[in-house]
Amino acid sequence: MRLAYRGAPFHGWQCQPGEVTVQSVIEAALSTVMRRDMKIVGAGRTDTGVNARMMVAHFDVDSPLTDPARLVRNLNAIVGKDIAIEEIYEVEPDKHARFDATSRTYHYYAVTSKSPFFYPLSWKAPEGLDFGKMNEAAAILLETADFTSFAKLHTDAKTNICRVTKARWERVGDDGWVFVITADRFLRNMVRAVVGTLVEVGRGKMSVSQFAEVIAKRDRCAAGTSMPGHALYLWEVTY
Repeated sequence: MRLAYRGAPFHGWQCQPGEVTVQSVIEAALSTVMRRDMKIVGAGRTDTGVNARMMVAHFDVDSPLTDPARLVRNLNAIVGKDIAIEEIYEVEPDKHARFDATSRTYHYYAVTSKSPFFYPLSWKAPEGLDFGKMNEAAAILLETADFTSFAKLHTDAKTNICRVTKARWERVGDDGWVFVITADRFLRNMVRAVVGTLVEVGRGKMSVSQFAEVIAKRDRCAAGTSMPGHALYLWEVTY
């Protein structure tokens, strides 16, 4: 299942007791249409308010679906306006949406001018933010293995090792920027913590060399604060 969603109405992707999440809404809709209890497994877990241009999930059925396109239409009629089921297709029985993913890409959007249209889905950057310096610091991420300094504390992650293959701020139009980061895996809260620390560099409150020192300390308290989730998007998952 390939889908997209706006994260603001949900308490993240993963099912949680007493909370409305993307996974719980889709599972309820799928169970209604299939007339039996259905569970799905996502390619990752986005936090509260985080968006997804592309999320992939898998689910098991007892026999091949006769009309996947119809199932897509039926689900979209139930899941609400903030979730869009885009495609459902058959894969090999041993395929896994999470463990078979080879890379994931996130985008973080920032705008440099105030807009009544952009604010719900992007971050208003302060004037004078030095994106050149931020890119100098971001380049260090390509040489980094241990991302403990950007990892949420007290999670069930067995390792904080990630391989980042792209990390760069790119121009979008006249007054927009997007931070694009691709890795084989991401830790809880990692992208928002990375962006928050890069913003410290852009504001002149941290040098590029100090950014490298933050990474070397392997201490979340040494890094910057996490950025708001509304401007973050799970952009692509590759297999």
